[in-house]
Amino acid sequence: MTKLSVPTTLDAALDPAWLSQALAGIGGGAPVEAVERVEFIRTVATKQRFTVRFAGSDTVHALCLKGILDVDDPAAQGGATTVLESDFYDRVAPHVSVRVPERVATVIDREAPLGLLIMRDLVAGGARFCTALEAFTADEAAASLEQIAALHAGRDLLTRYDWIAPRVARLAQATYIPIDTLQEMLDGPRGVGLPEPVRDARRLVTGLKVLAERDAGYEQFLVHGDSHAGNIFRTAQGAFGLIDWQLLQRGGWALDLAYHINAVLPVEVAEREERRLLGHYLGLMRAHGFAMPEADEAWRRYREAALYGYYLWSITRRVDPPIIELFVNRLGNAVARHESHALLGIG
Repeated sequence: MTKLSVPTTLDAALDPAWLSQALAGIGGGAPVEAVERVEFIRTVATKQRFTVRFAGSDTVHALCLKGILDVDDPAAQGGATTVLESDFYDRVAPHVSVRVPERVATVIDREAPLGLLIMRDLVAGGARFCTALEAFTADEAAASLEQIAALHAGRDLLTRYDWIAPRVARLAQATYIPIDTLQEMLDGPRGVGLPEPVRDARRLVTGLKVLAERDAGYEQFLVHGDSHAGNIFRTAQGAFGLIDWQLLQRGGWALDLAYHINAVLPVEVAEREERRLLGHYLGLMRAHGFAMPEADEAWRRYREAALYGYYLWSITRRVDPPIIELFVNRLGNAVARHESHALLGIG
């Protein structure tokens, strides 16, 4: 919906009059008579689980909304990512065989830019969200890779949607955090146990720039861009699905692979199983009809791409510290193990 205003506060988003318009597709035009808040979650964006009931009906609809709400001006600058996620659900999700929450409504203001997404509540349907603090097994990682391969198999959509951008290149050119501040963060608890060269902020930023340049020369795919455990859910039947599409981008397949495998697995399990998991993914993509690199070339791309996920979690601040520290440790160890900087030509 582009004519309905996008709320900027949670109270406005849960206002029955506004919801009556936003949810007209499931309410049949009936006004929302009751709204009940269930669970509030805030990271960069706000997520609110809630229920509604429409006038003249006893049916209770369990829903979840997501948007940037009740934030200061600097945080509101992330509004473009909510438009991107809304566009994924509206325009991309119907054309890929990835398991995602059922979209109920998207409300978008492209000039602001700002978007708000309303989905069916997965938890109410028996699903549960994975977490960094609950490590995957190698077999679970293999199963979740099937969802990533299904997304990558939608590569042809890139020719239709030029608004899906090479986000890693934008990250490499942005200055979200000054080098000195990033160095202080890496010298703190999140960097404990990592080799000093891996904790070098300037070296990390330089590496991301080289990776972005190199990745632009590879065959481009639909890339999730943030494939850590917290963005994965399991249905009541145990099947995996993906959420959080705010970093949707075009890029090399290895960006998702190296990030996902090393984020969801403990360090020792990743080290033991990653070659097998990479081979599993390549087999899935070949079964989808894609000509993928041979083993040695694929392994090299995987090793250099480990830097991407490590950079994302190195700059992360609005997440609980134990989760940040765990992801930085897993992904930083992957960068050290694979000598990603050396592969990128950085001494």
